[in-house]
Amino acid sequence: MPTVRFDKFYRYAELTSILQAWAAEQPDRFKLDSIGQSFAGRDIWLATVTNFATGPDADKPAFFIEANIHATEVTGCTAALHLIDKLLRHYGTDEKVTRVIDTRAFYIVPRLNPDGAELALADRPKFIRSSVRPYPRTDQQDGLIEEDIDGDGRILLMRVRDPNGAWKPYPEDPRLLIPREPDEAPGSGEFYRLLTEGTLQNYDGVTIKTAPALHGLDLNRNYPMEWATESDQRGAGPYPTSEPEIRAEVQAVIDRPNITGYISYHTFSGVHLRPYSGHSDDDFPTADLRTYKIIGERATKITGYPAKSVFHDFKYEPKQVIRGGSDDWMYDHVGVYAWTTEFWSPQQQIGLKDYHLIEWLRDHSIEDDLKLLKWSDEVLPRQGYVTWYPFEHPQLGPVELGGWDFMYCWSNPPAEFLEKEITPHADFAIFHLLISPQLEVHTLEVKPVGEGTFHVRLVLCNTGWLPTNVTQKALDRKAVRPIEAELTLPEGATLINGEKKIECGQLEGRVQKRSIIWSTDEGTPDRVKAEWVIAAPQGGPLKIEARHARAGTIRREVELK
Repeated sequence: MPTVRFDKFYRYAELTSILQAWAAEQPDRFKLDSIGQSFAGRDIWLATVTNFATGPDADKPAFFIEANIHATEVTGCTAALHLIDKLLRHYGTDEKVTRVIDTRAFYIVPRLNPDGAELALADRPKFIRSSVRPYPRTDQQDGLIEEDIDGDGRILLMRVRDPNGAWKPYPEDPRLLIPREPDEAPGSGEFYRLLTEGTLQNYDGVTIKTAPALHGLDLNRNYPMEWATESDQRGAGPYPTSEPEIRAEVQAVIDRPNITGYISYHTFSGVHLRPYSGHSDDDFPTADLRTYKIIGERATKITGYPAKSVFHDFKYEPKQVIRGGSDDWMYDHVGVYAWTTEFWSPQQQIGLKDYHLIEWLRDHSIEDDLKLLKWSDEVLPRQGYVTWYPFEHPQLGPVELGGWDFMYCWSNPPAEFLEKEITPHADFAIFHLLISPQLEVHTLEVKPVGEGTFHVRLVLCNTGWLPTNVTQKALDRKAVRPIEAELTLPEGATLINGEKKIECGQLEGRVQKRSIIWSTDEGTPDRVKAEWVIAAPQGGPLKIEARHARAGTIRREVELK
């Protein structure tokens, strides 16, 4: 097996080499496919991990993981590789890994957005939100353009002396900039204007404006669920699935109706996010919301990350909602439990708890800033928070560069923290797939009822924790078909009673079995019976196939004699 390090972020060529090596060395449990090409023509790789000796992946319940849709959020790619490595390396020695690979399948896209990630990981990086396709305009507009101007491989902040600047040094630690007091007169102190590191296009010597991003797409706004135009939401693209990366993923999901769950790997905040983004929890079917919360509790127990609602806990603006995201689409249209995992949180590293994930970024105490600086000094010496240093800017003259190296210790964990941060999430992914529905044969009986006539009784059961439909939303959206049982009769045989293909409805799981206060008669909603009477004067093999897109396919053959 290839040796994969989990203390680094891989460029596209290295990533491809690792995936191809797994495909060559582990063909019995690993298959690699391209589901399409990115805007710049790179293959978007999808790994299928299952034990092909126990059946094809399409016949098993499956789980879809997608990572690195946003350019700088490269932690997700490493987490996806870590999951694959664990599945392959521990098969046969770890009971849960062996069971999940024998009975189910993983579909893993380690890097949905290879173009953007390649820019973020370059020696002289460029940070964009998602795709490298210019949007909504093809020309770079005037203003300040983010850039590594001193060639040190970092994009920091620039502070410029300005008597009317909004920021001033904190007396106890001048590296830290704090807001100027509302009643402080211009020029009455050491004030600064803060800018991102970069250069100005067509600078007039006076006014500084931030240039609109040339690469303004946000691929996680391009999914079909409640997609909104540019006037309502920036970066969503001209129409749903307009971008090749999203179109490829959506098609890959639709082509795999056996998918029972989904996680999208992002950074940062140290949280598991669930739908809805644009609706309150009141809009959920009651059973689905209850199940989401139960799975979220287990996610927290396994990973330490809290589970939160996007609508209630992760709005960027209180009166604005996010639309066109992947987890909303996977839950509301496809009908499976879908999550967005935001890896890593510097705030959690300094012991902060119960803070609002978004509002904290807008406004927090000086004490929090000082704790973060102390953490950086002790754990990330000279790398996390960069002490301001002078630089002669080609247009602005003397400036200072410094502040947080965002890509290094905010947008992603520092390399030395990476493996520890991502390791528990493989266990959560395995857990989430093992709770999927699982169609099995309870009993199959064939009894002669006369000369050359046979009674066949098939009892199917769902041994999974989730119902075969997975969610109530899937039933509401008609996104899932019922169980089907189909016969292939021996030559010369005829059906006396029953039909060759029948529908058997959906089967419940154990998800609602939580507590017992008094005795209840729960019956057997996890079982279904099908019966046939067959005339087969010459006997022969009877083939039976029972299938459910999300719960799996079972094939049996019995001899009528």
